[in-house]
Amino acid sequence: MEKRNLPNATAVIILASLSLLTCCCLGLFGVIFGAIALYLAQKDLKLYNQNPDLYLNYSNLKTGRILAIVALSISTIFFLYCAIRFATISSEEWEMMRSEFQRAMDEAERNQNR
Repeated sequence: MEKRNLPNATAVIILASLSLLTCCCLGLFGVIFGAIALYLAQKDLKLYNQNPDLYLNYSNLKTGRILAIVALSISTIFFLYCAIRFATISSEEWEMMRSEFQRAMDEAERNQNR
């Protein structure tokens, strides 16, 4: 029988890489991409375990799975940090952030009108 590639191995590597790249975007995108990558990796792992001699790119799947676990862990930690930080922010800090944002928006508007 002819050997073939696992159907989702490339997608797992791409999603795991995206998860790692976006883990600092409040952690949310990293968690989403990492979770999808792990789901697809688990699906292909079941296929591979049923008939290991039929598939070629198991090493790609394994690499993507490990990368997804690492990226998902980092993203989850960062997401929890952001959620806790947001929940515990004081009104003074909130007002300071709002005024800084407003100042940056005003400056951008002045630069655009030049």
